[in-house]
Amino acid sequence: MAAAAVAAMAASCTTAPKSITVEKDGETTTISMPDAALTDSVSYLVGINFGYFIKANNFGEDLNYAKIKKGMMDFIKSEGNMNSPEFNEQFEISPDEMNQLFNKYISARRNFESESNKAASEAFLKENAQKDGIITTESGLQYQIVEAGNDVKPGEKDTVYVHYTGTLIDGTEFDASDPEKDPVRMIMNRVIKGWTEGLQLIGEGGRIKLYIPSDLGYGQRGAGTIKPNSALIFDVNLVKVNKVEEKADEEKK
Repeated sequence: MAAAAVAAMAASCTTAPKSITVEKDGETTTISMPDAALTDSVSYLVGINFGYFIKANNFGEDLNYAKIKKGMMDFIKSEGNMNSPEFNEQFEISPDEMNQLFNKYISARRNFESESNKAASEAFLKENAQKDGIITTESGLQYQIVEAGNDVKPGEKDTVYVHYTGTLIDGTEFDASDPEKDPVRMIMNRVIKGWTEGLQLIGEGGRIKLYIPSDLGYGQRGAGTIKPNSALIFDVNLVKVNKVEEKADEEKK
C-alpha cells in the first residue's frame, strides 16, 4: 500500500509545464503538460492520500517527516525493475521489512497508549471515589444517583429507553443521544457491563452518573475514539423500562 502511494507520488512529480506542437490533418495543435495550478492541486491531494494512510493506520503525530520525504525521494530516484529481487537493495531499509516494522511500531504505540490510559484511569477513579456522594460497588463501578426514579427498575434482560451523554475522564464527549429526539432503546444484556450494573440501581424517571472502569467498559480493545483501557463517564436519564415477561412454569404432569 505504501509502495503504491510512493509510486503515485513519483508519477505526480513533474517539472515546469511543457508543451509540444503537433500537426494533424493539416492543422497545428499545441499539447501541454498540466499547468501549475493543476499540478499543485494533484500534489496536495497526494499529500491527503499520505495523510489518510498515516491516520488510518494509527501512526500518530510523532513520525519523522524528514525521513518520510527522504524515503519518497529515494523511491522516485530508484532505478531498475521493481519486480527484480535486487531492486530493494538500493534503499537504506528494504521495503521487504515494511510489514514487520509497521506492526512492531504500531504495537509499541498501542501498548504505551494502553498502559498510559490505564494508569490515568486508575488515578482518576481513586480520586473520584473520595468525593461526596460517590458510591463504589464490589465490581469497581462508581456511581452517583441524581434522581432515584420510581419503583420500576430494569433487570438484566429488560429493555430500557434512555437519554445519555458519554465523556472521557478529560471531559471529551464521545457520544450522546439527541435530547430533541426519542430516547435511545437499549437491551440491558447487550450493553457494556457498567451500564448493565448501573442502570439497575434506579427506576423509571431516574438519573444516574456512572464512572466506569475500563474492564466494565471497552477494556483493552477500545472502541472508536475510546482508547484502550479508558475509564468512562456517563450521565444517564432512564426514561422508560420495558420488563421481560417471565415465562410461566411448565405444568406438572
